[in-house]
Amino acid sequence: MKHLPTHPLAAICLSALGLTACSSMSIPSTYSQAELPAAVQVPAGHKVDMEAVGVGQITYECRAKKDTAAEHEWVFVGPDAKLQARSGAVIGKYWGPPATWENNDGSKLTATQVAVAPAGTGNIPLQLVKANPANGTGVMQGVTYIQRVATKGGVAPNIACGASNMGSKQVVQYQADYIFWKAV
Repeated sequence: MKHLPTHPLAAICLSALGLTACSSMSIPSTYSQAELPAAVQVPAGHKVDMEAVGVGQITYECRAKKDTAAEHEWVFVGPDAKLQARSGAVIGKYWGPPATWENNDGSKLTATQVAVAPAGTGNIPLQLVKANPANGTGVMQGVTYIQRVATKGGVAPNIACGASNMGSKQVVQYQADYIFWKAV
């Protein structure tokens, strides 16, 4: 078997590339919001600190409408998702209510919705939330805003919801990118 020569510079570059791919959720601070609706853009004075891909489910329950008890609708109950790095490595989880993002380092935070914008038929909306102070020490410390972008799926089921199935739950699959911002 013939071996190709190994160049020290190539080995160093490959090692650096491997370390970069394994770093948790970091991305360049030059993330552009230019293609996002203004309502879900993060205010000036913040920079991207990290990102994650949320992959999981959203649960809906068939309930009587709030103001019209004779009518029914699918109501959002909450998400349950894994937060993954672009490499696919699980780096945390996301659940609610309340909406909670938790990193594997134990730091976690909740947030309050600021705005939403349409994301196309069949996809949950884009979203901007303002983070509450994080619990625990770790990567969630100092996060000020979280954007939900690149959403896929997650909308309420397209099946009948009425008196006959009131209280039943449906779980739908979804995916979204979560962009975590910190003040500069």
